[in-house]
Amino acid sequence: MVWIAAALLLLAASASLCLYLAFKQTADRMYKPLSADKPVYVSTDPELRARTTKVMEGMTGHPADTEARSEAFTLLLLGVDERPGDRGRTDTILLITVNPDRARVFQFHIPRDTRTRMVNRGFDDKINHAYAYDGIEGTIAAVEHFLDIPIDYYVQVNMEGFVALVDLLGGVDVDNPFAFEYLGHVFPAGPQHLDGEQALKFARMRYDDPRGDLGRNARQRQVVGDLLRRASRIDAVRSLPAMLDQAAQHVRTNVSFDQMKRWIWQLQKKEAVVETTEIRGSGVMLNGIYYFQVSENERQRLHQAVKDVLLDLTSDLQFR
Repeated sequence: MVWIAAALLLLAASASLCLYLAFKQTADRMYKPLSADKPVYVSTDPELRARTTKVMEGMTGHPADTEARSEAFTLLLLGVDERPGDRGRTDTILLITVNPDRARVFQFHIPRDTRTRMVNRGFDDKINHAYAYDGIEGTIAAVEHFLDIPIDYYVQVNMEGFVALVDLLGGVDVDNPFAFEYLGHVFPAGPQHLDGEQALKFARMRYDDPRGDLGRNARQRQVVGDLLRRASRIDAVRSLPAMLDQAAQHVRTNVSFDQMKRWIWQLQKKEAVVETTEIRGSGVMLNGIYYFQVSENERQRLHQAVKDVLLDLTSDLQFR
């Protein structure tokens, strides 16, 4: 019996080691740091400026390049619609702010038509065009300017990888608020199960949504929420090798493997409280082009909400 127990322990240890190595190999393949030439964003907010100075002490390059970071951070999640012969556009822009010590997470979508400065170009345009102009770093610069908040990390996912991930996890369950047809598929109102292609269509439709981009963002949150639920189930382990392979092919990030481990360890201490909000704004036509216009007061509200989580300034999140 002792030998059987020892053999089982050895097999478990070997499986854990294989899993660890598989995760590390995937993380290494996904890892793509920002250019050393990208300037570190310095906020006009004195408290955030002090945070940046603290992070940069004894360092060179972007703040996210250090392995010593363990405090709260911002992460920009980008869903990119890549096209043949074209860099593509950011179909989804989600800003996530995490305070691991407090298990606080704050997230919100930035509508793709939001009008803001193209920092590297010197003119205003839709925020999702920043990626077409200057890639990931152009998008990060545009979001930093829009909210006056430094972006520490990014995760880029292309749409092909999204479809594959949904199928690997057995599809997603959503509750559609209203019936619509999009790209040849009819989505009735109410609960329904979707495969990868259908989930992508469900998440991308916006012109027939009475709330436009805001309604689409709400549907995207449904899909992402169910994906996270499915990925956390024990039976998802069977799909893990294929999921890791898809991630390596379709995800790019400047989050290192060591940083991922650190976050997982920190967030395992207690269940995170996830809060969300929607950007308030209005549609405007300028020279025949539609934009989503956000007021300075609204930008300040979002800036303060992110700052509260980064610096742990409030005991309760005040941004609804």
